[in-house]
Amino acid sequence: MSRRHQYHQPNAPDSPGDGSDSDIQLDIDELGPNDDEDEDEDDASSAWDHNNPDTRIPLRNLRATRTRRFGIQRDNDAYREGESTAVLHHLSGGRDSDGTMEDSAPLLEASNGSITTRKSPPGGWRQSSLRLAKFFSSTPDGPPTTSLETQDSSLTGTSRNITIGQDPPPRFPLNAVSNAKYTAWSFLPRTLYNEFSFFFNMYFLLVALSQLIPPLRIGYVSTYVFPLVFVLSITLGKEAVDDIARRRRDAEANRGPYTILRLRDPRGTSRRKDKRKERVGKENPTRRGRSNTSSSYPNRLDVIEEEEEILGHNGEESKPAIEVDELTIRSRDIKVGDVVKLGKDQRVPADLVILKSFAAESGLVTYPSRLRQESLPIFSNGEAGSNPQTSGSAITTPVPPTEASLGLGKLSGGTEAGGTGEAFLRTDQLDGETDWKLRLASPLTQSLEPWKFSRLRIVAGRPSKKVNEFVGMIEYMPRSDPQNNSGAPQDRSSQKALTAPLTIDNTAWANTVLASNVTVLAVVVYTGAQTRQAMSTTPPRSKTGLLDCEINDLTKILCALTLTLSIVLVALEGFENREEMKWYVAITRFLILFSTIIPISLRVNLDMGKSVYARFIERDQGISGTVVRTSTIPEELGRIEYLLSDKTGTLTRNEMELKKIHVGTVSYANEAMDEVNSYIRQGFVTGPADDVLEPSSLVTPSSSFHTPSAGNQTTRTRREIGSRVRDLVLALALCHNVTPTAEEEDGQSFTTYQASSPDEIAIVRWTEQVGLRLVHRDRKSITLQSVETSRVVVRVRILEIFPFTSEGKRMGATLQFLQGEASATPSVGDAGEIWFYQKGADTVMTSIVAANDWLDEETANMAREGFRTLVVGRRKLSAQQYLDFSARYKEASLSLQNRDARMARVVKEHLESSLELLGVTGVEDKLQKDVKPSLELLRNAGIKIWMLTGDKVETARCVAVSAKLVSRTQYIHTITKLTPETPAASALDALSLLRSKPDSTALLIDGDSLSYFLSHHRWEFISIAVLLPAVIACRCSPTQKADVAYLIRQYTKKRVACIGDGGNDVSMIQAADVGVGIVGKEGRQASLAADFSITSFHHLTKLLVWHGRNSYKRSAKLAQFIIHRGLIISVCQTMYSIAAHYEPNALYRDWLLVGYATVYTMAPVFSLVLDKDVDEGLASLYPELYKELTNGQSLSYRTFFVWVAISIYQGSIIQGLSQILVGSVDSPQMVSVSFTVLVINELIMVACEVVTWHRFMVASLLGTMAIYIGSIPFLGGYFDLAYVWSLAFAWRVAAISAISLIPPYSVKILRRTLKPPSYRKVQGI
Repeated sequence: MSRRHQYHQPNAPDSPGDGSDSDIQLDIDELGPNDDEDEDEDDASSAWDHNNPDTRIPLRNLRATRTRRFGIQRDNDAYREGESTAVLHHLSGGRDSDGTMEDSAPLLEASNGSITTRKSPPGGWRQSSLRLAKFFSSTPDGPPTTSLETQDSSLTGTSRNITIGQDPPPRFPLNAVSNAKYTAWSFLPRTLYNEFSFFFNMYFLLVALSQLIPPLRIGYVSTYVFPLVFVLSITLGKEAVDDIARRRRDAEANRGPYTILRLRDPRGTSRRKDKRKERVGKENPTRRGRSNTSSSYPNRLDVIEEEEEILGHNGEESKPAIEVDELTIRSRDIKVGDVVKLGKDQRVPADLVILKSFAAESGLVTYPSRLRQESLPIFSNGEAGSNPQTSGSAITTPVPPTEASLGLGKLSGGTEAGGTGEAFLRTDQLDGETDWKLRLASPLTQSLEPWKFSRLRIVAGRPSKKVNEFVGMIEYMPRSDPQNNSGAPQDRSSQKALTAPLTIDNTAWANTVLASNVTVLAVVVYTGAQTRQAMSTTPPRSKTGLLDCEINDLTKILCALTLTLSIVLVALEGFENREEMKWYVAITRFLILFSTIIPISLRVNLDMGKSVYARFIERDQGISGTVVRTSTIPEELGRIEYLLSDKTGTLTRNEMELKKIHVGTVSYANEAMDEVNSYIRQGFVTGPADDVLEPSSLVTPSSSFHTPSAGNQTTRTRREIGSRVRDLVLALALCHNVTPTAEEEDGQSFTTYQASSPDEIAIVRWTEQVGLRLVHRDRKSITLQSVETSRVVVRVRILEIFPFTSEGKRMGATLQFLQGEASATPSVGDAGEIWFYQKGADTVMTSIVAANDWLDEETANMAREGFRTLVVGRRKLSAQQYLDFSARYKEASLSLQNRDARMARVVKEHLESSLELLGVTGVEDKLQKDVKPSLELLRNAGIKIWMLTGDKVETARCVAVSAKLVSRTQYIHTITKLTPETPAASALDALSLLRSKPDSTALLIDGDSLSYFLSHHRWEFISIAVLLPAVIACRCSPTQKADVAYLIRQYTKKRVACIGDGGNDVSMIQAADVGVGIVGKEGRQASLAADFSITSFHHLTKLLVWHGRNSYKRSAKLAQFIIHRGLIISVCQTMYSIAAHYEPNALYRDWLLVGYATVYTMAPVFSLVLDKDVDEGLASLYPELYKELTNGQSLSYRTFFVWVAISIYQGSIIQGLSQILVGSVDSPQMVSVSFTVLVINELIMVACEVVTWHRFMVASLLGTMAIYIGSIPFLGGYFDLAYVWSLAFAWRVAAISAISLIPPYSVKILRRTLKPPSYRKVQGI
């Protein structure tokens, strides 16, 4: 019995009171074997040895709320039975029915972040109690627990236990990317709901249903039902096509191949099955009945025990019990617990915990596996008294790890580069930060062979969207001899399981990219919808264009007019004077007759027009590669007033280049860099080529600068300048965290650089370009080589590195320059010079360097040019000065309180004072193509631009200036470091400064301050921010980006567009009215989730000012004509009803009604989607034309009522004159004249509105007229055909058409002459 539980839940509480999250206690005596009459006595005595703590079974907190797991019944008796069943279930393994992993176990306990061993606490089971989880929140009454679950509030939910190499429970989601809006089950309900949320669709549904009532029936039912079905079919078909396209793109992304390691037992499972059967046979029948679920599945302990039986009795391994196979599977098939193998530039498919990292050239069999002592955290020997407490903090005695102490057996491999468990990740697609992130494998797993991964278990917190936080634990199950020398079974409880903490440094989140040239083995902990990337992304929503909403409002006005007109017509006849039908039936019939006022074909024409616009966009060679993913909102591109843009990959390429240096008296840039190259050649002269290894061959800062012979004054000046240039270049080549790596491609070897910051890589590349190459760097030394002679010229020993922090804004290093070959590392007392180098932002370095008169001016000049400036300084230290600093620094590093502050204070006191100012560098973040003119054009178009980035404040400021997002005349007001504790008055004062000059001030705000305003002063902030010409928000999370987009939409009611290229921009893109994704070199997540996908930022200008403007103006004109077409026929019906004594009878029935809205007018009206008022060149030259559209002037209440007036006039003239001139109210002659004039009037009105003729327009007009004339012989049931071919018919049609058309067109010409529209002004017409 005891052997079955020794490895289950090793994080059992050390004391009975450690289950502070429960309020129900059960005495363990109630569950003891003495109370179980069916328990075998011998088995019980061995399993429940109360006096031997080594045989104690660690119990953990039972979470009784998991009814699926514990089988809790609803009634009280069954519930009590469920409690006892839960306990028995725990004692039998505590596994889920699906096998191996739990998502509800509390996290393992941590010991100050160190790798620890665990022993059972003293005492027997009768001294313990078992707690069941409480169902309602209350104040815990137990002592404070140290479990990770209570250490971090983010983990106060379910956590998960992951056993590597075993199948996960089915409740874990698939690792699939999904940008689809609908499922097979939700498509019809959601699309129909969206369609009938439009008023006119609901109106026509009611009209169609009314035709099922005989008293209300007018003509054929199909006349009203078919158009509605046709409209819905078109709209639903477009939605289906768009969503199927999204699913295909998702499927393509989910088919990406990845290599995983499959851990399998070559002997099969027969032995394990026999062992399970044997154990199940020994179980008590009653207990088996209660816990057969867990006992019928393989326990991880069975695998470990069987593995150990294969091993030698003396600890020597005959062969691995687990074989490792490499399999290539699809991304969607990756599961929790799989070990994924990643290489350089490969995208991370899921949220991973890094187990092992080694050089890419290493094979799977020869993993570097020896642990480096200096990279390990402090170990604890686990003995009582090893952790004395001081001031409430644990002091752990360092114990150097050995192979035996780790229980890993004999390790192979070395400590070559790449075998230290390090890897760099590019996370700009996740958090927007350009700096590479250093990630580390846990020291516990770095030295393991892959087949030993089956002994690992990971405890991770619940899924979270916090990309910068992770708390977990990893446990290595020890190997033990199955039998001791006496042949008796070994007590497994005496074995120690190794555990180590897991932090954010051990993770690789989905959608990041492995940047370093290493191979990484990592285990999957979260998949699919539970990854950080997916949880930071809002679900896609169905977007409705502003034009659709405006038309929906206009149809409500038309409906009100229709209802009013129907009531008026019935009232004129009298409510009580009707004998054939009731007055309310008459009103309803009039409503049905006038339903053409709200044309159902409007939606069909608009949707078809949108498809045409999408086709134009995708076929435009000027923006090749553009994809329209949401074809329902192209006219929204013409209404944008706010543009929210990402920085990295959107405005910039994330490619840094050092463009300028300044050494105090002279600056170098562009072609002048050749002079820097010559200074470096002279400054690193090392003697003859065959004398490379002589002591004189190495250069130090004190080495003399060699200049060619010339005049004394000239030589002295060049020597001074050359010495300054050499010292600056040398400082830049040494003061960094860059590591060179050798790579090979197509048989050619070359060197690449790895660092957490692209700025540092750019600087090191520049030093190589001017003649000084970094050839080697490890944790202890740096070697520089002359590019010209390929000889080593500088070797330094790294004494201390002070890394860059966002608070300090600087990094430094203390270095000792070596002389000679220096095969043995010298001590501080040797002759090597010791120098302290430091570089950082000018805001902090100004007070650190010695007094000067040029630093402030030059850094300001570089900032105005958009460069990212770094100030470089140095200071020489004597051996005694360094020893004094080192002693104080080490003393501060051992502090238990305020350690970082004390260490920083020591550095400031001993090193950071009166540094020699070497120079200033200007690094440019290369912008995307044509970003500057694109942003200027968009501003001229009236679009306010916000830049939301996850990058640093200084970086965002420089990019905003270099990209001309902020003009030189604008003041940048900076708000940073606001916290929830900040007084409201001071925060509002910072905003009040913006209110004074909103037109000439730009806002720069960091993520913490933005979060503060969004939480506490939401409306005060947004009311001021929307008035500013530009806003730059830094350190923004994906959720914050989406919140800003939503807040602008909510407050201003204006159209907001968001553009980005990374996965961290998906939420922002989906929250916008129009989402634009850029297909970046780092991935297509933003592109797949966007409404429009482009390949470069400068394509956005054409997408908006050309295609967006055309789409909106065309849709507005098309909608007005269709409304006009419906209104004019309804006015004709009204005139007819008045003349027919207010009887609700149809003027045009059946085919005439349907044909008028389709074959007789549809093509010419729809051809308006090809019209354009200006050409592309003028639209780009005069972006102010776009600004007019934001006010909605093309389709407004004013234009709507103008068209209503035109329709009333023309309808009255057509029907009134037809009745007067023909001399009949209800005759085939009158109908033929009236209907013919109606068709001709609509065709000529279309021709009068065309600005730029297209051949399709001419063809549609002539073709439609020919179709109408050709169909007249088939209209004998409605027309008097003999009358139609008479001269009387012709002159009446001509006269009525002229009277209905000439006055409106004359007014239009007059108005155009007196007040010409803007497009005619720019055309010079």
